[in-house]
Amino acid sequence: MMPSVPDERLAEGGWTLSEESSETRFELPTMRVVGHTRLYEDAELREAVERVTGIDRRWRFFFATRLEFDPPLAPGIGPAMLYGSVSTEAKREFATDLQRRGFENVSRGRGGRVRTDAGDRASLTKYDTRYRLDATDRDDATDGDPEETGVGAANRSQGDRRTLPVTGWLAVWTYDDEFRLAGGAYPDRPLVEVLDIADERLDRDPTAYREELIALIRAVR
Repeated sequence: MMPSVPDERLAEGGWTLSEESSETRFELPTMRVVGHTRLYEDAELREAVERVTGIDRRWRFFFATRLEFDPPLAPGIGPAMLYGSVSTEAKREFATDLQRRGFENVSRGRGGRVRTDAGDRASLTKYDTRYRLDATDRDDATDGDPEETGVGAANRSQGDRRTLPVTGWLAVWTYDDEFRLAGGAYPDRPLVEVLDIADERLDRDPTAYREELIALIRAVR
């Protein structure tokens, strides 16, 4: 069973479901920990950037995971007894996942607490990382079009070595005697500055991204 997410809020915010998966996330000494995950991306932002620059990337993502133990926990053993182990492995796995997605220099930052909409207390951990914008990562490779203009053409010969600072958040908590993980990542600078373009659709403050992500995390059940 997948975790419950705020479907209406996600749709209104331009988020689309890009992946659903059920797989072993990590292993503890006596059991496997299986994660049932929904992964969303800001499709509107992705399309807007590609339309202007030709760069096709997942700029923002949000995920929610319900954890399941195999074999199930024995009678008398509750999630609280495994919280430390699960939290440690979840933090390590999230950092590894960021690296697999192409983020560089991933570092774990400060931690804190947040109250979910259901009233549960979740631990919250910040991650600092970055994207490197290289011409070789682009999907707008030229076919020799003499009319090509804009950001793609300007950087074609010398490559694009700019970097985009990115902030990630991971929340871990228990809901109805089960573990929940939720989090995501977003640009930590307005894209108009990093990409050097003038488009009000991309001039969103990182604080707004953070507030939206935390609100989505809090709504997971």
